[in-house]
Amino acid sequence: MLDSVTNVINQIDGFVWGWWMILLLLGTHVFMTIRTGFIQRKIGTGIKLSVSKDPDAEGEVSQFGALTTALASTIGTGNIIGVGTAIALGGPGAVLWCWLTGVFGIATKYSESLIAVKYRVKTKDGRMQGGAMYALERGLNMKWLGMIFAFFGAFASFGIGCATQVNAIATVCEENLNIPPVIVGIVVAVLTALVIFGGIKSIANVCEKLVPFMAVFYVIGCIIILGINYDYIIPAIQKICQLAFTPGAAAGGLVGRGIMMAMQYGIARGLFSNESGMGSAPIAAAAAQTRNPVRQALVSSTGTFWDTVVVCAMTGLVLVSSIMKNPGIDMGSITDGGILTTLAFKQIPVLGPVILVVGIISFAYSTVLGWAYYGERCVEYFAGRKGLIPYRVLYIVVAAIAPVAALNLVWTIADILNALMAIPNLVAVLLLSNVIVKETKKYINNLDAKDDTEVPVIDK
Repeated sequence: MLDSVTNVINQIDGFVWGWWMILLLLGTHVFMTIRTGFIQRKIGTGIKLSVSKDPDAEGEVSQFGALTTALASTIGTGNIIGVGTAIALGGPGAVLWCWLTGVFGIATKYSESLIAVKYRVKTKDGRMQGGAMYALERGLNMKWLGMIFAFFGAFASFGIGCATQVNAIATVCEENLNIPPVIVGIVVAVLTALVIFGGIKSIANVCEKLVPFMAVFYVIGCIIILGINYDYIIPAIQKICQLAFTPGAAAGGLVGRGIMMAMQYGIARGLFSNESGMGSAPIAAAAAQTRNPVRQALVSSTGTFWDTVVVCAMTGLVLVSSIMKNPGIDMGSITDGGILTTLAFKQIPVLGPVILVVGIISFAYSTVLGWAYYGERCVEYFAGRKGLIPYRVLYIVVAAIAPVAALNLVWTIADILNALMAIPNLVAVLLLSNVIVKETKKYINNLDAKDDTEVPVIDK
């Protein structure tokens, strides 16, 4: 029975992540890049704005708090295990497609965040709420599609945001620290409960401290490993580019899977990692203190830059260069990204396992917190505030039992829900592209003006 269910789920996954979804995502990324005048050129401005404050503007958390909450959910196991999975199933060429998805995805992340802030609402108790569901409702009069997005978003949070992350924490703790998975599940569930019952401000406060630490620690670790593998960095880059477009074998046990497999798994893992086009991060962006939608949209777009263009690219280089330097890693027989990643990092004495363990635990736990907020906002949209407590309780229960779940099946279900979330969100981005262009032209050269505050509509 389980095998039959698994086969059906795998078939659905193969359909939703077929050529049509790849073309829809990449097409939107490229289209919005053109429509926004290559907004990627403003990434430096976005980074500068992300560390500045706009205290006089309406919002619940700072721009940096909103960014780190979004980064908490995007910099997760997708950056480590997800990249390993892309390489194991799609070949080293998948790294290039993952990276390109991030580069062009910056424009989509900018666009979806812009409309999330523009169409956000303020509740009677002063909380800011926004995201694809509000953009669809208020910008396109398509509340029914907003309800669909919110429904899929709520369920996606249990998979992409909770189960896969806690499962990864339990696996790495059991393999490296000999801690039983059941204990890990209970500890993570308790820590999660302590934070999420405090709402967005509590989550943002934790993320503001955790995200910079974990990102800097992991990047420095990767740089050290690349220093050890320095003689294989250029060959690794060459093979990544070569195998992105051709099948076949390469030096050091690397195996190409063909352009379709490289694209499919590279793009899928790229989206899973940075979530550009999925519509999740804009939910956090809508809570930011910002005077206009363009400011926060630029800040939010830096999330994709850090997540994929920097972190995922470094992970890919670490894995491919390590595999090339250590031919004992037989990539041809490995289809589990977690195993491939573990083997690659363990080739580095002492340092490798430490980076892997600390990286996965901190990345995954921060994702659990970020997605709890996304799920709450989605549940509140279609069920009202009465649905929040049951959602939080169920989220904590999922965290507790996740260590004993079948990870491969959970990853597949998460992939499907990602696609189902992305479709209505991309509809909003594409149909509101004229609004995005208009807002960009209105504010992009006047980001320091003091008279450009937009007052949100009161949600009654």
